[in-house]
Formats: sequence, C-alpha cells, structure tokens
Amino acid sequence: MIEFHLDGGSGLSPYQQLVQQVRHALRLGLLAEGDRLPTVKEVAGRLAINPNTVLKAYRELEHDGLVAARQGVGTFVTRTLPGASPAALGPLRKDLRRWLTKARLTGLDDESIEALFLDTFRNAAGEGVA
Repeated sequence: MIEFHLDGGSGLSPYQQLVQQVRHALRLGLLAEGDRLPTVKEVAGRLAINPNTVLKAYRELEHDGLVAARQGVGTFVTRTLPGASPAALGPLRKDLRRWLTKARLTGLDDESIEALFLDTFRNAAGEGVA
C-alpha cells in the first residue's frame, strides 16, 4: 500500500502532491491494478490534512480513470501508467543511489541536488536526450 507524505517546500498543493505520488507509484510499478489506496480517513489522519483534500485528489485520479471508489469498500487502482519494468528500474535506481552519495559527499544538500538534477534533466530534454 502507498504511504503518502507531504513536502511544504514542493510548490504543489497537498492534493496535487497526493495525485503526483499515486501517478509516480503507478509508473514505477509500486501500485498495480486492483491495489487499494488508503482510506480518506487514514490519509487525512496521518498527514493532518482536511479529508476534503484527500477526496479531491482521489476524485481527480478517478476522473483520469486510474482509480475507482467502491462504496463502503475503498478506492482501488483500475489501471496503471506506462513506465519501465521493475527489472529495468533496478540498475538505474542503483546508479542513482551512487550518484546521490557522490553529490552528498561533495557537500550538496537536498535542495542543491534537486536543483542540479532538474537543471540537467531540462537541458538534456532540450537536447533530445531525456
């Protein structure tokens, strides 16, 4: 089951963060068709947010055809999103962990690492690499 978290510095509203986390979990194979999302009450309680925020996120995911609410039972994943297979992600994840270790040993904090990654990603995308 997915474990939601909120980042006050992300620039995204809490509901958008929840939607994004479900989408990422679907792309990475962490959530599969038939999996149940935590209840609105569970998420609101753990994150100390308004239940309507969670409902808004779940409704958007439902509108996108990714989940379906079943009255009295819960909200379930109805389809996944295209992404690489978990087997293909393993070596990439290992390389990223090594890179993160190097970045931290260089003295970069999380915000600097994120800025460097995003800048490099955007430049590579502009060059047709990413």
